[in-house]
Amino acid sequence: MFAVHIKHLRLARELNQVQLAERLGVKKQSISNWENDNIMPSIEMLIRIADFFHVSTDYLLGRDVQEPAAPQMLDITGLTPRQIEHIQFIVDDLRKTILSRGNLRFKK
Repeated sequence: MFAVHIKHLRLARELNQVQLAERLGVKKQSISNWENDNIMPSIEMLIRIADFFHVSTDYLLGRDVQEPAAPQMLDITGLTPRQIEHIQFIVDDLRKTILSRGNLRFKK
């Protein structure tokens, strides 16, 4: 089940194996082995993968039948790679803030 889920999540993010490997700090071969159900990642890596995709480890292992929420897409047409990278940094930082505080409320 892990092999199916990690491939589905990777494709939903429109990442190739090399890109995902770079983001997780592993070799492309590791991603390929996971997706082909040849090996399983370490517990530490499983947690890192779950955090990266914002899903539970139970979901990755097939113990949680709920699908993760559909990813939201932003229109980045016309932005430079640097601008896109900056937006990704902001989104990642916001997620960390939300996870560390439990929630985040904005004043109107």
